[in-house]
Amino acid sequence: MAVTAEETTAHLSPEDEKLSLGANLAYGLQHVLTMYGGIVAVPLIIGQASGLAPTDIALLVTASLFAGGLATILQTIGIPFFGSRLPLVQGVSFSGVATMIAITGHGGIQVVLGAVIAASFIGLAITPVFSRITRFFPPLVTGIVITTIGLTLMPVAAGWAMGGNRSAPEFGSQANILLAAVTLAIVLLLSKVGSAAISRLSILLAIVIGTAIAYALGMTDFSRVANGPFVALPQIFHFGYPIFDAAAIISMFIVIMVILVETSADILAVGEIVGTKVDARRLGDGLRADMLSSILAPVFGSFTQSAFAQNVGLVAVTGIKSRFVVATGGLFLVALGLLPVVGRVVAAVPSSVLGGAGLVLFGTVAASGIRTLAKVDYENNMNLIIVATSTGFGMIPIASPTFYEHFPAWIITIFHSGISSAALMAITLNLLFNHLTAGNSDQQSVFVAGTERLIRYQDIAVLHDGDHFLNGRLYDAKGAEVPLVPAEAH
Repeated sequence: MAVTAEETTAHLSPEDEKLSLGANLAYGLQHVLTMYGGIVAVPLIIGQASGLAPTDIALLVTASLFAGGLATILQTIGIPFFGSRLPLVQGVSFSGVATMIAITGHGGIQVVLGAVIAASFIGLAITPVFSRITRFFPPLVTGIVITTIGLTLMPVAAGWAMGGNRSAPEFGSQANILLAAVTLAIVLLLSKVGSAAISRLSILLAIVIGTAIAYALGMTDFSRVANGPFVALPQIFHFGYPIFDAAAIISMFIVIMVILVETSADILAVGEIVGTKVDARRLGDGLRADMLSSILAPVFGSFTQSAFAQNVGLVAVTGIKSRFVVATGGLFLVALGLLPVVGRVVAAVPSSVLGGAGLVLFGTVAASGIRTLAKVDYENNMNLIIVATSTGFGMIPIASPTFYEHFPAWIITIFHSGISSAALMAITLNLLFNHLTAGNSDQQSVFVAGTERLIRYQDIAVLHDGDHFLNGRLYDAKGAEVPLVPAEAH
């Protein structure tokens, strides 16, 4: 029996590892703290744009936490045909914020909820198409996307480090940025001198210590934790029954297409980081879980669900690949949705503290992408220009957020995200240059010619001082020609 158990353990995939209860709770909480600010941002923005009362906005936030928790459990634990069974945290997607704000201006929150439900149904129907594109995601494409994910999230970390709330008078103050720097220093210190367990918990411990420092300096306030109900069950269709408007559904379907691209990239990215195979079936199960969660979320008063890129970074930086850890984080999110008092405690964590930790997390995502790109063959092909063009294209929305503001709304929806921009460009160029080879020039481009050259040490060792090349011939210091032996003769 002992041998059988060892064999069973040996055949477990990295994501199927089961840790102790304490480890699951600690690492699961770390995931929640990492994405909490992101998951509550969208309902806050949509609620304020819709003109909802503060109590209704609070219900939007609670519903988003609850729906995100259920979606995370579905994605990580899975049921037949639904769930990638990978360590992916789900939450409200940022991709549809601009579109949903536009819809609220014409029909209110009920039209938004109706559009999300209908567009997600269509998205669920087309997932078989997306699940069969894994062969178009070689390391060349996934490396570009993973790198872009990390770089795209850097402005989020910077905004958190500056205070989070851009309208606050202390936004960008030295105190906020120094608090973020202290949190970053704690992460690095714990990673260097701590044990393996402490190193893996460095993000969570740094957030706790950073929050304690902020409290001592009067930079955070826990007085509001006692205000409001302790328990609050999610209310079904609290904002009224959804209204299905054709124009709104079409606009939201564009958002769904973007979410499918981004979630595909996240699933492939976490598969690369974990070191497990992501085939068409697994990708399809993950996308179906995304769409099913997006269909059910509006019932509780939430919006489209997708994988959170920042938590992909947490998997990379901690090395904790177990999906059960992330499922525990999903349970925390469900609890936060049922226990607003817990949510108020987590909400008291200063944004600056999250910014200091986020710098490491998001940078790790970019570094993982660079490591993947290092596996790509750049010799005698156009892969270098594919990387250059796709990465540059993905950086446009980051470098100039208003770049597409004079274009139609559907173009803005697709390309306002650096992740989707880079992903679409990488997929397109990979198809054009590496799959549709008809018409490719047989002459090397300047980009191919500029790829890195490698010279063996033994070739250099036979050279003497003063040896030099001239017109393709080798001469010694006295100008005498050194004969070159053909490779075959050598």
